[in-house]
Amino acid sequence: MTIEMTPSVRITVLVEDLSSRGDLIAEHGLSLWVEADGVRLLFDTGQSGAFLANARALGIATERPNALVLSHGHYDHTGGLAFLSGDLQPARLYLHPDAVVPRYSRRSSASPKLIGMPSASAAAINRMGGRVVWTNEPTRISDRMGVTGLIPRNTTYEDPGGPFFLDPECPKPDRIPDDQALWIETPDGPVVVLGCAHAGVVNTLDYLAALLGATHFRAVVGGMHLLHANEERLHKTVGALKRYGVEVLAPCHCTGAAAMGRFEQVFSSEIVRLDAGATLNL
Repeated sequence: MTIEMTPSVRITVLVEDLSSRGDLIAEHGLSLWVEADGVRLLFDTGQSGAFLANARALGIATERPNALVLSHGHYDHTGGLAFLSGDLQPARLYLHPDAVVPRYSRRSSASPKLIGMPSASAAAINRMGGRVVWTNEPTRISDRMGVTGLIPRNTTYEDPGGPFFLDPECPKPDRIPDDQALWIETPDGPVVVLGCAHAGVVNTLDYLAALLGATHFRAVVGGMHLLHANEERLHKTVGALKRYGVEVLAPCHCTGAAAMGRFEQVFSSEIVRLDAGATLNL
């Protein structure tokens, strides 16, 4: 699937939970190939080497990327790091320091599940040495592109989106402070790329609006972790997207069926479904 618009920003989905083609691997996770402002950037890596296999199938040359951005430290966004070597190594890796901490998930009486960055991926980061950029605060990648770093949590109705914890016994909740978004400035407003939006879609847009002086967004793309969102959160998220005049809304990965259905009802022609193999030209 290709959505044709003014191609100043090109985003190709390398890994997503679903695939649009039989020759592409689908896995729970996200990896996007972003080309904008003269930068070739990998945004997240899925949970395995599937993103590289899919890139080859799509004819995308991923050698010597200018940058790799990790949206946060969960395994389904960082597992592919261990498969980067040689010419596939990025010139810079951008991530928040908390992306490497151990983290867990536990639902009801089930045993805790380790969901943090795999040890092989953490070892790959250690080998990158001076190429690692720790993003505690907003950080520019190029003149028109950057990452948010820590996103303030100001809304009362948004939460990280699940039973996430910092220890295997699970008494310490994990607010996932490492969650960050990528932004790309265009003449028609910023394009925002989300991994899971554990900081909240509205918190993220409000922060970027203040940071960039934006009142309008060209596009919001990626995972929105609204799987367990209640009616208030869905309603207010839709309201914020409308208030900011989002021209293209492209949810995927962890957004959830209920949120996808609501978005399609409200935004109709502005909504784009993304799965592995999709390309979005903005």
